Amino acid sequence: MRRSARAFAAAGLVSVALLAAACGGNGSSTPDPAPAATVILDGAMTKPINPTTPISVRAGFGSLAKVTVTNKKGKQVKGESSAGGAEWHTTQDLGYGGTYTVTADAVNTDGKHTKKTFTVTTITPDDTAYANVVPAPEMVDDDGVGVGQPMVFQFTKPVKNRAEVEKHLSVTTTPSQPGAWYWTDDQSVHYRAKNFWKPGTKIHIEADVYGVDLGDGVYGAEDNAVDYHVRDSWIAKADGSTEQLTVFHNGQLVRTMPMSLGEPSTPSHRGIHVVSERAASVVMDSCSYGVCQGSPGYYRETVFDNLRISNDGEFVHAAPWSVGQQGSANVSHGCVNLSPADAQWMYDTFRLGDVVEITNSGGDELPVWDTYGDWAVPWKVWKAGNADA
Repeated sequence: MRRSARAFAAAGLVSVALLAAACGGNGSSTPDPAPAATVILDGAMTKPINPTTPISVRAGFGSLAKVTVTNKKGKQVKGESSAGGAEWHTTQDLGYGGTYTVTADAVNTDGKHTKKTFTVTTITPDDTAYANVVPAPEMVDDDGVGVGQPMVFQFTKPVKNRAEVEKHLSVTTTPSQPGAWYWTDDQSVHYRAKNFWKPGTKIHIEADVYGVDLGDGVYGAEDNAVDYHVRDSWIAKADGSTEQLTVFHNGQLVRTMPMSLGEPSTPSHRGIHVVSERAASVVMDSCSYGVCQGSPGYYRETVFDNLRISNDGEFVHAAPWSVGQQGSANVSHGCVNLSPADAQWMYDTFRLGDVVEITNSGGDELPVWDTYGDWAVPWKVWKAGNADA
């Protein structure tokens, strides 16, 4: 009996095992389908964007097989993928007031595609302004600018958001020389160091202002960048008490010339002036400042070998009519009068950015807004800046 019960139990176990094997089949099953890929445009793109903002697309549950962005004319905007193909963004700036078509194709792990098309627009400014470099590169000789030359961006429209604009301006010097920006008016921002540039300095000036809000609906029209190099140091010192002009080349005295500054009624501005223009001949007319023909003191004269040192009509130039007073009396209308030979030497030697310092003239200090009156501002004041003024 015990033997029969044991046999019956064994037979039962075999039956259960066979039944389990029959129910299990071969162990395979059909997998669930992968979720469909999604295409997502950055939510900020639903409103007009700044043209410097990249158009950004990303894929969910898959990767981006292809993305194209085209403008109204069908021109394609450059872009690149990132995050292993899950994201894509443009790599070049867009245009103002533009409409762009974004076509994206995403694929999931099953190889199935999801395609979507979006429209992105960019802001339309009320106006745009350029940041022009002064001096213009084409005005600079191959031997470079002088040690007194400030770096200048002159905007074609007034700038209200000056502090914001400054964040997008840069100057790099080699060797390094710390400097600072200072606004001489609402369209002109100047950069200089504490002291004159070191001869041989390389200067890179850059304005990354495209897309920058300058204020009052005006935006930067384009970026701008220029490279300069600084030539040897040429500094002329005009002393009204001795009526002598002394010239220093890299700190060494090389020439002394008799000269005449402005007479007491029209004194020369005192302080550091910087050569901003050279002209072989200039017609100087007193009517330009209100003393016209028929009035006492009227003059109209063609003058040669001119170095402009301020926009207030001050030049270093040849004055054959005052040779008799040069070295003994100040008789000009504010200019530095020299003999024809000395003026020719100065004209042949001095270039943009070279320095003419006037002392003991009896005149007011050259104003900061007069071309390059930058050096009249103490370094402590200049360094503090005035963007928020």
